[in-house]
Amino acid sequence: MREQITDALKGHESDYIEIHLEQSQSTGMVYQGNRLEEIGRTSVRGGNVRALVRGSWGFASFDGFAGLREKVALAVMEARLAGGGDAWFSPAEPVMDKVSWSPRKYASSVMLASKKQLLDNYNDIILSSPSIQSSAINYRDVQRTTIFANSEGSYIEQEKPDLSLRITAIASGAGKVRQAGLSLGSRGDFTEIEGLDDQVRNVARRAEALLYAPQLKGGEYTVILDPVLAGVFTHEAFGHLSESDFVYQNKELRQLMALGRRFGDKGLNIVDDATIPELRGSYKYDDEGTPGARTYLIHEGILVGRLHSRETASRMSEAPTGNARAINYLFPPIVRMTNTFIEPGGSSFADMLSEIKEGVYVKDWYGGMTSLEMFTFSSGEAYMIRNGKVEELLSSLVLTGNVFTTLANIDAIGDDLEMNQGGGCGKGGQSPLPVSNGSPHIRIQHCLVGGK
Repeated sequence: MREQITDALKGHESDYIEIHLEQSQSTGMVYQGNRLEEIGRTSVRGGNVRALVRGSWGFASFDGFAGLREKVALAVMEARLAGGGDAWFSPAEPVMDKVSWSPRKYASSVMLASKKQLLDNYNDIILSSPSIQSSAINYRDVQRTTIFANSEGSYIEQEKPDLSLRITAIASGAGKVRQAGLSLGSRGDFTEIEGLDDQVRNVARRAEALLYAPQLKGGEYTVILDPVLAGVFTHEAFGHLSESDFVYQNKELRQLMALGRRFGDKGLNIVDDATIPELRGSYKYDDEGTPGARTYLIHEGILVGRLHSRETASRMSEAPTGNARAINYLFPPIVRMTNTFIEPGGSSFADMLSEIKEGVYVKDWYGGMTSLEMFTFSSGEAYMIRNGKVEELLSSLVLTGNVFTTLANIDAIGDDLEMNQGGGCGKGGQSPLPVSNGSPHIRIQHCLVGGK
């Protein structure tokens, strides 16, 4: 295959060419209540070619590996027909490497019947609770092998396994419907979703308890976010603003995200890091063959960096960060996050609580949206704080505000960093891309909380 790829790259009138080939096997299961809606295994084999000619891109995706030279010629012709553009690449040294990954228990090696038996058990646990109306379970694992080669001389083979599981319990009673969920993921390690009986029972109990939880009076509160919600906030409200294709294309965002601007206290550090072992967003090389990196976005409260592909780095005269990613061979790579988190500080959770006379402790999340610097998130779980103690469960509530004001209002950062590997990231029609996000507990002053 290597000789075939090398030959396909030769002899074309272009400034740059890259070939991506991919082979994958995946398993998916979907439950709705007591019905198994979907179950199956799929195998996929295909690739794409990107070509750059006089500043314009051409792109061709295809199934199978035959006729590579013709596919390259098609991408080159598309780039030429597009006419001159302003796209270009930052320079990079060629890389030749083969990257493998060995989880404790490959999900792809587990029999389909065994996977179904495990999920049947979790579904039965949820549905056995008296107030549970329904359930939803979504499971997917994929074993993916990719080959990347370009006209600069790079040739990289990588294994990219992934696994994701979302379990939701839906309760009804007292004229209400409430739900609670659990999201997990791993780099293809099946052991991460085994032995969850107690956690699944707790999901059902939380959904039932929410039926009778009182609603908070809306207003400004001192709020503590748990590591899950704080990580989601970091990813959704701030991380996407650090993706430089957004920044480059939006004049308003370029002004908002000017390097050197202060966004928080000296203790605030936000990082995107593809090099951390065993996290879903980690890899050795991105989909342009650039090594994955640890990139400070905010350091000691100051905006110091952003995420780049080779193209956006060239456009903005900055260094590539190894953040060009595609969900599969049907798409070209775009700038995406990897593992994005707030670094730990020096406060304990108990110390954060002790200084609050009346506030709210918010855990997990149910949904949300962002629009430039504005955000809205719905909690998965929330509790009243009174005189330094976590008290009664509250009905699901909404946090809203300006991300920059909120970052500035963080006055305590915990010492208990946790990474959340559930879910996935969506952007540009490519979803769900494997990522992780995390944070310690953080305390925010003057946070606007929606309630009655």
